[in-house]
Amino acid sequence: MRRARSRGQASLFTFAFTAAAAFVLVSVVDPYSGATASPYFQVAGDRFGGEAVQEIQVAGAFANTITRDNFTVTEKPKPPPVPVAVQAASSGRAPTAAIPDPGSAQAIARDKVSSRGWGDDQFNCLVSLWNKESGWRVNASNSSSGAYGIPQALPGSKMATAGADWETNAGTQIEWGLGYISGRYGTPCGAWAHSVDSGWY
Repeated sequence: MRRARSRGQASLFTFAFTAAAAFVLVSVVDPYSGATASPYFQVAGDRFGGEAVQEIQVAGAFANTITRDNFTVTEKPKPPPVPVAVQAASSGRAPTAAIPDPGSAQAIARDKVSSRGWGDDQFNCLVSLWNKESGWRVNASNSSSGAYGIPQALPGSKMATAGADWETNAGTQIEWGLGYISGRYGTPCGAWAHSVDSGWY
């Protein structure tokens, strides 16, 4: 009984040793035998007339271009430069405004700013401020707060002190808005600076 067991154990040991030795020899002879990245691996395109199925190219500055079948994927484009208005807002300065079209709300505002003795810098601040607030639209309405018009008066009916046509007349709204800015912030640039800091004026 004991001899039968020791023979079985010896056979098992011999089998295990032989299997381990064979595995080691295969790895030494061809270490890539079990890997798909073996140097003996054949690209599918070589079997189909030499046409490459997949190609990866790495360009300078780590920009990748990948071509697969008939589709090409290139590096994600760089974001566009930050607009001047956004740069100016983050620095607290208003960008230079364009010369307004005659008869437009901005042309009316430019005349009213000049008549108050304020220069182009104040007009630039006003343009930036009301671009942000209303886009210079007389009927701009904020449904959540109730602010209305070019200067976003809250409530809009406050502008009636400048004229009965406050709902539709850009000149009336601008007159009221400049009076509000003058009384509360001193100048349009003062209002713009407050708006940049807090998000409102």
